[in-house]
Amino acid sequence: MVVTFESHRKDSVRVHFARERFVTFYQRLATDLKVQTYSLDPQYYKSLQRQFPELLIEGGPSKDNITVTGRYMHIVMLEDFLRHGSSSPVTSQRPLTPQRVSPRASGTTRNKQSDDEEEESCPICLDTIKEDRKKTLACKHSFCRGCLEKAFKTKPVCPTCGAVYGELKGTQPKGGTMAVTQERSSLSGYDKYGTIVIQYHIPSGIQKEEHPNPGQTYQGASRTAYLPDSSEGRNVLALLKRAFDQRLTFTIGRSSTTGMENMVTWNDIHHKTSRSGGTSCYGYPDPDYLRRLQDELKVKGIY
Repeated sequence: MVVTFESHRKDSVRVHFARERFVTFYQRLATDLKVQTYSLDPQYYKSLQRQFPELLIEGGPSKDNITVTGRYMHIVMLEDFLRHGSSSPVTSQRPLTPQRVSPRASGTTRNKQSDDEEEESCPICLDTIKEDRKKTLACKHSFCRGCLEKAFKTKPVCPTCGAVYGELKGTQPKGGTMAVTQERSSLSGYDKYGTIVIQYHIPSGIQKEEHPNPGQTYQGASRTAYLPDSSEGRNVLALLKRAFDQRLTFTIGRSSTTGMENMVTWNDIHHKTSRSGGTSCYGYPDPDYLRRLQDELKVKGIY
């Protein structure tokens, strides 16, 4: 299956942002499925199936319990669906008392009122935005001021399109190092240039509040990456240094290769960890790699 993202505005950064979000979500979905069980009135079963076809819902009109398999994001959507107006995430197995079931739309929506007035809904809480509490960003997306302030405390990006407002700070563990050396040997596809060798090292430690399991230990990592020692390669190196300083290069989570939890992993900034072998081996040649990497960094506000 081939999934293609195209922008109506010919904006390659937005296309890349959508593609990388899709790839990241797909990878996490494939390696980190979770199961939650809820006590639910059977009358809502069909409504849930219709509203959330992406969830695997086991149960039926004759059963009291419904088991939902999916990512955490879906579980939050499920609670919003059942408890309209609630923004608190589901963090434990507990019975939900549905108040009403209503259609839900994604993004900013407008509801037609009887008096032909149009009211704008906040994409975060889904409630109608009050004019005196409305905040519209430069990208033209609007939110409740309080909702946006809370979202910006986590990540200063537009929740709708991903436009960056300010400097992003990641959850990369502190105390890591990024060492750079040059070699005369060339990378495949860059025969005229030497090689920039990047050595990353993140030591093991204890997770902080910003990490998935605060107080638990995490396994550190050492990684080696390669860039061509060309003018473009050196420019990309400077951007990668900024990303590392802003703690965006690594994070803590589940390893997609071993399945182990509490591991230092890459954080959606793709590096070439092989000198050769092509894209299937995370190596060179890959003529578009430097351009794609710069697009990835631009999405994070680094350019």
